[in-house]
Amino acid sequence: MSSSVEHVLVIPRPLFDQLGAFEGFQAEAPRYLQAMLAPGNNFFMARPAAEVDTTHKQLIPYSIFHHAGKYLIYTRGGKSGEKRLVSKQSIGIGGHINPHDEREDSLAETTYYNSIEREITEELNIVGTHTQRVIGLINDESNEVGQVHLGVVHLFELETNEVTSNEDAIQDLRFVTLEELQANVDGLETWSRICVEHLAQSFV
Repeated sequence: MSSSVEHVLVIPRPLFDQLGAFEGFQAEAPRYLQAMLAPGNNFFMARPAAEVDTTHKQLIPYSIFHHAGKYLIYTRGGKSGEKRLVSKQSIGIGGHINPHDEREDSLAETTYYNSIEREITEELNIVGTHTQRVIGLINDESNEVGQVHLGVVHLFELETNEVTSNEDAIQDLRFVTLEELQANVDGLETWSRICVEHLAQSFV
C-alpha cells in the first residue's frame, strides 16, 4: 500500500445483495456490519477505480453528533474530498476508510471502530467525553455517488456542545433541533435527508 494513490475500504456488491440490498435506511445494522467486517469480506481498492466500479461498495462511516436534543449541522467546504457534495449542508461527518499500515489488506471490527475514533479526532475538536453506537446503514442508488458507496451511521452522544472544525471542508458548525432539520430538509445532502427521516420516525 505504499503507492501514492489513495486506497479505500470496499466490500463486494454480491455480499451486500446476499445480506439483503435495500434502498434508504436500514436499522438492522449489526448483522450487516458483522458480515462485512468478517475476514475476507472486505479489502482496500485504489480509489480512482472504486469510484467507478459498481461491483463494489465503499464503506463510509457517517457520524452524527447529538447533544441535549440538538444535532450538529455543517456546510461542506470547497476542499471536501467528495467534490460532488461541495456546498451541501450535512449532519454527517463522513469519509473513506484508508489503510493506516502498509501491511493492512482488510479491516476487522475492532480496527474499524478504532479508525472511526481516529478520523473524528482528526476532523473535529470535541470538548468532553462521548459515546457512540451504530444506528443503521444508508444506501442510495439514485445518483452516481450513492451507487458506489454504503453509509454506516454512527450516533455520537456528546457531553457538551463545544465542537469546532479541524478541516476547511467542515464549515459553519452549529447545533439545531430535529424540527429545524426537518424544516430545512431540502437544503441537506441526500444521506442527511435519509437520516433526518429516520430520526423523526424513531425519536432517537
